[in-house]
Amino acid sequence: MIYSRNIALIIFMLSTAVVNSESVLIQDITILDGKNNEPFVGNVLIDDNKISQVSTSSLRGDLVINGTGKILTPGIISTDTEIGIVEIGALSVTRDDSSNLYQIGFSIYDAFNPNSVLIPWNRSNGITSTLTLPQNTNSPIGGLGSFFVLDSSLEISGSKDVVMIGRVGGSGSKSRAETFAIIEDLLEFASSIDSSDMKTYKDIAEIIDGSPIAETMDLHPRDLKALHKLVNDELPLIIKANRASDLLKLIKLKEEYDLNLIIMGAQEAGLVASRIAESKIPLIINPINNIPESFDELGANIELAGKLEDLGITLMFNAPRDHNYHLIRQGAGVAVANGMSYAGALKALTLSPVEVFKLGNRGQIAPGKIADLIIWDADPLEPSSMPEKVFINGEDIDLTSRMSRLTERYTKNKEKPNGYRN
Repeated sequence: MIYSRNIALIIFMLSTAVVNSESVLIQDITILDGKNNEPFVGNVLIDDNKISQVSTSSLRGDLVINGTGKILTPGIISTDTEIGIVEIGALSVTRDDSSNLYQIGFSIYDAFNPNSVLIPWNRSNGITSTLTLPQNTNSPIGGLGSFFVLDSSLEISGSKDVVMIGRVGGSGSKSRAETFAIIEDLLEFASSIDSSDMKTYKDIAEIIDGSPIAETMDLHPRDLKALHKLVNDELPLIIKANRASDLLKLIKLKEEYDLNLIIMGAQEAGLVASRIAESKIPLIINPINNIPESFDELGANIELAGKLEDLGITLMFNAPRDHNYHLIRQGAGVAVANGMSYAGALKALTLSPVEVFKLGNRGQIAPGKIADLIIWDADPLEPSSMPEKVFINGEDIDLTSRMSRLTERYTKNKEKPNGYRN
């Protein structure tokens, strides 16, 4: 009797394992793999949370999805968002993107809301993961952004404090000269500190007390830890800047302090493109910009993305509209229409953020990569195209959003008053 029960238990466990490990085959679909390769029609097998095979030959899977006439791409990674930390910008009670106490070491990671209404909306438009960034602090450099996978799981999947942000010029109210002086003083201060002198909270507090710049900036131990990590551990630093002369100064800072620098904005990058290419600094740009929005952007040019790509500069995109971060694919389409290669634009949305910010096995359709995939009904760089299916970590994600529910509510049961529609 006991033997029979054991056999039954083993059979049950094996059958459960088979169900839980059901593979998914996406068949006969046009594949854009995210790595500058030409599109091809093939098959992709998802096993557990990863891509196990990519082939033009026949494959077998437990669940088969016919992709004929459809396009498959890696999931889009947004590099400049407030997803998960802001719901309505005008309501301070919905904002977790700023701090009254910390500056350089302010981290938004613990405020991330996986049930934010912004997640289903952007996800249903192709965004599968994001770099969520805080507002700029009072320090020219300061504030830590984190990477999040947009699967809406309460068990948050992502990486904490993967990037620091900063700003020079533009909407900043401080003198440009003062801004650069403060940045240099902070970097010089951090470079002078030995890790062995930062073993305890008391040690760090004493270092701050002995530094004029730290005391003036009212830094806390958390701030100093972040600054030390920036200088010593190659933490990526995104600086928002547009003016050509500012870009040249940032290049010098990168070289002097060996910074892992990324420049966001860079609307006058075309004027100093060769220097940027030599320095190997990646850029995050809005390729739709063609008209200067400030005196820092007089050199704005809608052909910028294509010219920078020709010089081998790594590019990523951001969007001008708050919350509609999926519009980065529209920007990518504009870049292609004005000289950028299609493969390069897609890579800017997928693989480039992974490589620049070291985000793991994502951003590409290849064996062994995490299965963040999108099946599009048409060209993904056309704004009218929409995802038919979105896979995150190999899971087929429900594309229902507040917007789709509202559409359904007000287009069905029209004979009932609005308040009585489901």
